[in-house]
Formats: sequence, structure tokens, C-alpha cells
Amino acid sequence: MNITTEKLMDWAIDKIKSEYYDDVALLIGVEGYNINNDGHGECFDYFVPVTNRGNELSQTFIINGIGYDLYPRSWERTERTASLDDTGTLCLANAKILYSRSSEDTERFESIRQKLFDNLSDSAFVYRKALEKLDIAMDLYRTMMFEDKLYKIKMAAGFIAHYLSLSVMYLNGTYEKNWKESKIPHLFERFDSIPDNFIEYYQAVICADSEVELKNLAHLLIATSRKFIAKYKVTNDIPAKERDFTKLADWYQECCLYLRRIYYYCDINDSTAAFAAACGIQSELNIIKDEFGLHEMDMLSCFDAANLEAFAKNTKELEEYIISEIALHGIAIKDYKTLEDFLSAN
Repeated sequence: MNITTEKLMDWAIDKIKSEYYDDVALLIGVEGYNINNDGHGECFDYFVPVTNRGNELSQTFIINGIGYDLYPRSWERTERTASLDDTGTLCLANAKILYSRSSEDTERFESIRQKLFDNLSDSAFVYRKALEKLDIAMDLYRTMMFEDKLYKIKMAAGFIAHYLSLSVMYLNGTYEKNWKESKIPHLFERFDSIPDNFIEYYQAVICADSEVELKNLAHLLIATSRKFIAKYKVTNDIPAKERDFTKLADWYQECCLYLRRIYYYCDINDSTAAFAAACGIQSELNIIKDEFGLHEMDMLSCFDAANLEAFAKNTKELEEYIISEIALHGIAIKDYKTLEDFLSAN
């Protein structure tokens, strides 16, 4: 910590004590922002206000060419950071308490920081967060594909690489430990596991100078990251004996109406209606597969508008498989031959 850094820290602490004692809980410095020993972030980075008046401490200024930003981070934002909903993980993980109003404020902050580290070591938690960052990257990609200005495409590609990098970091139980870490792909080499060709694609994005190349690289980055993240999927595997297959029977009793429609559309050779109905059913099949531990049910790969007979046959086989699983678990489907049978039973 240089002389300027020390004096600025003392200035901020004195200002809080003399003018904002009842309004500010903590003054925080952050390690990892320093550039060429300029002390940036170490004299202070942010403060935690406890009243609206506390926000008035916020200010920006420049000294000898170095910019300083004393800004507020609320307790609520600090909690969001611990939950990886605010990407300023470094601000919490690498924080140094420079001033605390009370031991209770210190304990509260350290508790939130520990929550961050606990979350990073929770495989199910970081998997969910990795998926969230993947979703952001994919949203950026969708917008990027309709963009024709090169600078906007480069910006989108850069953000895509950044959010996917966060996913990789989280799944490796870590975070951006200094300001340049997510910008230097080779640092990923220290991780236990990374997506195939991730570093290669990342570096290529930095060097790319055409719209087509950038869009292609963004696609490759997302594709390899999706495969990588999928390996970390945490399933809440419910033991078979605890699964309620009466719910699967209820699902089938409702869904058979839509299956019947598929068979009808196939009979009349209406490929458009058959395809639309099948897309809806496929989504349902994906859900019940996970919920009831069934094997993968692929309805759509064999869909051929010119051969609906084969598609109907495959659909029937899937239906029979579901019926057999319900029966295997001792559940009777409410299937009546006639209206009289239903009325007599009810």
C-alpha cells in the first residue's frame, strides 16, 4: 500500500466517522484491482450504507491520472453477490474490511462472505448458476445473429465469452480473483476441467475481425460449453420406491387425448398438425423421464413428413413403454371400455 493509498483510506475512514457514523456500516477495500502498484481498490472500493443518507458518501474523482470510485453496495446487493446473482464476486471474496461500525456489522459481512464460499463448493448450486450464465450467453447470441455492425458483434462475442467463462469458473468452484483473470484465457489451464477447445475459441474471438467468423466462434463457444455444463448436471434422484407412479398414470390419462390426435393426423396424412402435436408431447416426455426415472423417449428424430406411418409406429411404441412402466409399479390405469363401465365404477 503506497502513501497515496494510505492517506486516501484514512481520509475515507475519518469522513465516515465524522459525518456518516450512523449511516455507514463498513468501508471495504478489494484486492485484485491493483494496476502497476497504483493501489486501486486497496484504499477503498465501496462502502455498505445503512440509511439513505449514507449513499451521499458516494463520489468519484481523479488523482494524478488514477480514477477513484467510492460507491455504495447495500447489504441486499452483498447477499446477491454471495448467491452469484451479482457478478462482482471479487468484491466480496477478496474484500478487506477497512472500517467497521460494530462487531455485529463485521460478523454479518463475514457470514455473507462465507455463504459465497459455501455456494461455490455446492455442486448443485454452481450447476444452476452455470446454466443461468449459459442462458445469458445464448440470449446474446440470438441478438448477435441479427446484428450487422461489426463493433456490436465483437461486443456480443466478448460478453458471450465472459459469461461462459463465469460458468466454467463456477463449476470449478472458483471466481475471478483479479481484474484481468476472465480476460486471459490461458489462466483457465489451471482449472481441473474446461470445455473442449474453450481456450482456442476464446483466443480466436480476440483475434477475429469479420462478422461471419465472430458469429461462428460464438456458436462454437456456446456449443462446447453446453456439453461441458451438461456433465455437471445434478439429478435429485428419487429412489424408485418413493416415486408416485399414480401421478404418471394421471399424466397418461390426460395425455392419451393428444396421442390420439397424433394418430389421427397421421391417418389423414396431415404432417403439419402431427408435427405441432408431437413437439408438445416431446416436451412432456422430457419432463416425465426425469421425474419417474424412465429411459430417454425420442419421439421426433424419426419424424418424416413423407412417412407418417413410421412416425405413428414409433409413437405407439413409446406409449406402450409408458403403459408398461405404470403397470410394472402396480398402478391400474383408469381405462373403461364403455360409459356404463365408468358409471358403475364411479
